[in-house]
Amino acid sequence: MLELRNLSFEVDENGKDKEIIHNISLTIPDKKLVVITGPNGGGKSTLAKLIAGIEKPTSGNVFLDGEDITDMSVTDRAKAGIGFAFQQPIRFKGIEVFDLIRLATGTKISVADACTYLSSVGLCAHEYINREVNSSLSGGELKRIEIATVLAKKSKLSIFDEPEAGIDLWSFNNLIEVFEGMRKDIKDSSIVIISHQERILNIADEIIVLKDGDLFMQGPREEILPKLSGTASSVKDCGKGMPQIQSSFSEKGECD
Repeated sequence: MLELRNLSFEVDENGKDKEIIHNISLTIPDKKLVVITGPNGGGKSTLAKLIAGIEKPTSGNVFLDGEDITDMSVTDRAKAGIGFAFQQPIRFKGIEVFDLIRLATGTKISVADACTYLSSVGLCAHEYINREVNSSLSGGELKRIEIATVLAKKSKLSIFDEPEAGIDLWSFNNLIEVFEGMRKDIKDSSIVIISHQERILNIADEIIVLKDGDLFMQGPREEILPKLSGTASSVKDCGKGMPQIQSSFSEKGECD
């Protein structure tokens, strides 16, 4: 279980402190798929980075299974069981997909084992296992390979920061299938996805809404989603056939 207690984060902007996250306290339980959503600039991605250790809080604490991990580095948090997938997956020139999955597991695995992880994210394993993780791969392919590495790591908490960013509709549909599969297979772990997309919100167990750096709402999908969407007219087509919720807390419901 992940717990945030009175978490705040400030940055220096033109010599003045600007608060991005304001005194947030919340719990992300085990065995749940949780989606964090909210208007642009609300602090969603910053909160994800604070959990992963990419950013350090100005004040407050982060606990994983009761242990205070606030001062842990990104590497130590990864060892403790936190996996993080970026909006734009990193390309590794000279590193093959098999090497990336093997590094994620931290053990000597066989090609067959690595292929199992690729197959679980809808990739034909023999076509990708020896591919280099470079610009020859599309955005959708990179996203699924990155998810395969997170699965291989067997993290207690897996965080995906706007996984739909920069991919086409076909890849997005496959991504939804992957997340649905992960949700069905959750055991003692939990999944956090940062997203505006209606189809991702629809597969959540719980939804957390951030607005202006504050915790605006949190609760089961059945309770929170109707408050966000209200009516069918509140769903905007944001291109590539992927609808985005125009939320009740958003003045314009603008697309990202």
